[in-house]
Amino acid sequence: MTRLARQWVLGWAVSRGTAPPVEQAEGFRIDVGLPHHVARYVLLDADEAAVRRVAGSVTVANTWLKVFVAPELVASWLPPGWTSGPPTVLMATELRPSEVRAPDGYALAAETEAGVTFVRVLSADGAVAARGQIAVTGESAVVDQVGTDPAHQRRGLGSLVMRTLANDAVARGASTGVLGASAEGRALYEALGWQVHAPLAGFVYRATT
Repeated sequence: MTRLARQWVLGWAVSRGTAPPVEQAEGFRIDVGLPHHVARYVLLDADEAAVRRVAGSVTVANTWLKVFVAPELVASWLPPGWTSGPPTVLMATELRPSEVRAPDGYALAAETEAGVTFVRVLSADGAVAARGQIAVTGESAVVDQVGTDPAHQRRGLGSLVMRTLANDAVARGASTGVLGASAEGRALYEALGWQVHAPLAGFVYRATT
């Protein structure tokens, strides 16, 4: 699991265009630089002592903490000021190429920039009906920001995006796909052969008054 977690951290940083992750004793720190997401700590093989140590050192609001432990357990270790984010899980799969075809009335668009491929499914009026992106870092690729507009759901567009992303990553030499899945996305990924490897708890520091 630790190897997959490292791959996810490195690929996520490339996907989001952040500064390179800085490795620390407990895991990684990433300076994200956004008002609502200033920085994030991702702890590998974390125990209670590590979580308490890192969380207790945080003083800047909107700093995130990601831990591959059940959220309810992490919550019991945190000091005041921390708020739970949406529950997610770490998933992975062996990437394989597949045939893709947009349904009638839709068109595929893709572009690659700075190691990240962005895929969009466009409706007949040119609006973005579904999207996703993938960052390739060596033999691994991290899928990120996958979503389908509610007006276009249940038409196979999510699967189309995922298969298109996988094809791109395989063409660029990747063999393993990794992602952090929300509860909403997990069913789609499992239907495509992705497997859960660990819980992925997320908490944000809102500061105390």
